[in-house]
Amino acid sequence: MRRYFLALLLTGLLCYNLTHAQNLKTVVDQALDFAEQQSLLMARKYEHQSGVLPRSFEAGKSTISDSRWWCSGFFPGSLWYVYEHSKNPALLAFAKLYTARVECEKFTTDNHDVGFMLYCSFGNGLRLTNDTSYKAVLLKGAQSLATRYDPRVGLIRSWDHNKAIWQYPVIIDNIMNLELLLWASKQSANEQLKQMAISHADKTMAHHFRPDFSSYHVVSYNRQTSLPHKKQTHQGYADDSAWSRGQAWGLYGYTYLYRETREERYLDQAMHIADFLINHPKMPKDFIPYWDYDVPVQTNTPRDASAACIMASALTELSDFVDADTKKKYMEVVEKQIRTLASNEYTAKLGENGNFILMHSTGAFPFKSEVDVPLTYADYYYVEALSRLKRRL
Repeated sequence: MRRYFLALLLTGLLCYNLTHAQNLKTVVDQALDFAEQQSLLMARKYEHQSGVLPRSFEAGKSTISDSRWWCSGFFPGSLWYVYEHSKNPALLAFAKLYTARVECEKFTTDNHDVGFMLYCSFGNGLRLTNDTSYKAVLLKGAQSLATRYDPRVGLIRSWDHNKAIWQYPVIIDNIMNLELLLWASKQSANEQLKQMAISHADKTMAHHFRPDFSSYHVVSYNRQTSLPHKKQTHQGYADDSAWSRGQAWGLYGYTYLYRETREERYLDQAMHIADFLINHPKMPKDFIPYWDYDVPVQTNTPRDASAACIMASALTELSDFVDADTKKKYMEVVEKQIRTLASNEYTAKLGENGNFILMHSTGAFPFKSEVDVPLTYADYYYVEALSRLKRRL
């Protein structure tokens, strides 16, 4: 009799788990289906406007950019991810069209965002088509990015402005661009590119992070000593606060650094950052953070969906590298984030929201720029998180 009831209990638990997984799979599939519809509307909107790429939608008006804006690679990248889901030939054509609009950035040497621009667009294009011309663009882009590395400092310089304040500014966002260097190092057998990436990652780990594993936004280095002379914020609430998207960049960056190098210190770093975020006392129950973890929370304090999307994508990958209990903890967070983002609370109605998928992101609150609006990188990391989840379900 005991065996009978035990078998019945196990069967019930198995059915519950399968149903629960199927339900999440349905959420993911439906979210990707909607992303396809909304992305096609966006792609058709600018199809015949040469060089135009979507940026945001503020005060009822669409905002656009050319390839020079740091976000230029995200919409092409979103198209590639949605095409991967549906295999719709129209999406393939649009992905190629909008990716081509970013190609000139392979020559860019005056900022650190080449990785964002090219790896999200051409990188996903190469992954899905194996087009050798895409590989050539990425290799040239990596060479351009490498020109911003100063061996005396051991880091890639982020910005060239505000020279009266910053000698050699490095922002936490820059951790994201190392993936292009690591890829190019493997493809070209150029060990120097890998060493640049590792040096940048290690010095960022040493000087950007506080004892609780929160991160400064901007650290400026003294060129002579190669040590920090200023630690500040540019988009966060305060110099010592934890700007939400910056924390997500760090989590994502050290996760892929472990994937690419298998250096345990990067896995440890990613897990420490994950713990800081998941256990933060001001993290909302749905795990969609406010725009800064230290901002006084009021009823109208903006959330940042983009930070949640980056976090969800990173945690999904990080769950592959940890023990079963930690994986369960991470994926419970991801599921809450994805279910919330896929709900009417954050997902726009078809044809609305400037044809962006998600609402309620925050770009640069201190400058009153892109506050509580859709952002092209929120959509990109959302569909990436959905794609990663789909492969695991």
